[in-house]
Amino acid sequence: MTLATHDDWLRRAEALEPAVTHLIDGADEPGDGAFPVVSPRDGRVLAEAADAGPAEVDAAVAAARRAFDHGPWPRLSPADRGRILLRFADLLEERRTELALTISLEMGKPVTDAHDIELRAVITTFRWYGGLADKLTDESPHTAPDALALVTREPAGVVGAVVPWNFPLTLAGWKIAPALAAGCTVVLKPSEHSPLSALLLGRIGLAAGLPPGVLNVVAGDGPVAGRALGLHPDVDVLAFTGSTAVGRHFLRYSADSNLKRVWLELGGKSPNIVLPDAPDLERAAATAAWGIFFNQGEMCTAPSRLLVHRSVAEQVTEAVVARARALRVGDPLDPATEMGALVGEHHLDRVLGHVRTALDDGARLRTGGGRTLTGTGGSYLEPTVFDRVAPDSRLAREEVFGPVLSVLAFDDLDEAVALANATEYGLAAGLWTSDLSTAHRVSRALRAGTVWVNCYEEGDLTVPFGGMKQSGNGRDKSAHALEKYTELKTTWIQL
Repeated sequence: MTLATHDDWLRRAEALEPAVTHLIDGADEPGDGAFPVVSPRDGRVLAEAADAGPAEVDAAVAAARRAFDHGPWPRLSPADRGRILLRFADLLEERRTELALTISLEMGKPVTDAHDIELRAVITTFRWYGGLADKLTDESPHTAPDALALVTREPAGVVGAVVPWNFPLTLAGWKIAPALAAGCTVVLKPSEHSPLSALLLGRIGLAAGLPPGVLNVVAGDGPVAGRALGLHPDVDVLAFTGSTAVGRHFLRYSADSNLKRVWLELGGKSPNIVLPDAPDLERAAATAAWGIFFNQGEMCTAPSRLLVHRSVAEQVTEAVVARARALRVGDPLDPATEMGALVGEHHLDRVLGHVRTALDDGARLRTGGGRTLTGTGGSYLEPTVFDRVAPDSRLAREEVFGPVLSVLAFDDLDEAVALANATEYGLAAGLWTSDLSTAHRVSRALRAGTVWVNCYEEGDLTVPFGGMKQSGNGRDKSAHALEKYTELKTTWIQL
């Protein structure tokens, strides 16, 4: 259960003493520099976090390499690794309130969402992979009678994981848990906007029984610490979630170093298609509004393009606008808040730039579009809806990563599919229809890694998640995630 009142969370925030040093080889490492972690809630400095340079990244990778090459972790039985991951999940549950508070303070999401949604996802992830660890099997293909062939999955080695600020622990868990289950060791580099929750996560893993060096956490910015990790010759696999532009850098780092495998989950400009035969237009509108404003719109899968059949476009748009106007924007530590602060002033300015460009391009602003709660010192934006958005405009094509919805009308199904696919991204999509044949045909026609039909953002750990086109490659979640962190080895025995 979350704490009951705003005052409860405020008191806990005053007493919070976040972890601020790197975790390298099982020990605190302050490093040579520090940087301020600013809360978008009120613009105040939460803490001075250790700032990793190449030396700290080298030390973390060296610790992970020793732990992989000589330590016990890859040599433990899968069942023993699974038990430690299950203990990890238990300790995350015990520290759930502290973790949720830290996330809310450092990146601005409502603390109830951090507690009830993000931490639930993180805990479930470690439990799921802890349970899966000893259930993977190798292969023995049928060959000639005088030979025995074995195909084994072996841990890939040292994994560098670079994760963003919007879901700092969910996305870290999606990478760390399967990598650890496979027997890999990890160097985690969180965003410089949300390092505190990740630094705490690393210490919880150590308390759960991870041997020193198995999970290392270094804080720092992307152009320095992220680049050092991407170029490091002793990193075997690099897993990244973030922007497409930064994803390209990691591919270059791989080419310029040791050709490490690079797995990318990148941006999105997800279409949400509403047909006139949707089973419930009001629910479709409510879900569209929830999807774009949840987490302040700072989601790669956010349904930022609402594609509505012209015959119902005004009805659906009015319903979305009404929900946007009713949404409570406020202090992330207030349990009544439905939308918190954007991650910082830099990002708020960027999103407002998209709003100005949309107006210049002729889109009609239906609600929002401006800063709010300016007296708090925080980075707050009104829920924003545009319609009459031109398909070739920047608002329809570029990822805003904020609470800004573009509405586009269409006249027939072929046009809807063409509009949906008219983007460089291919992460996710939504479709609302009562016709089973339409659901199947359109789902197959959409170039997206996930298609939700008559819902949005649904799923669990059993299903894979990832994108097509410039939304990336590889998959998080499910047993398929193990493919990123294992190597297939063939052993042929002549009998």
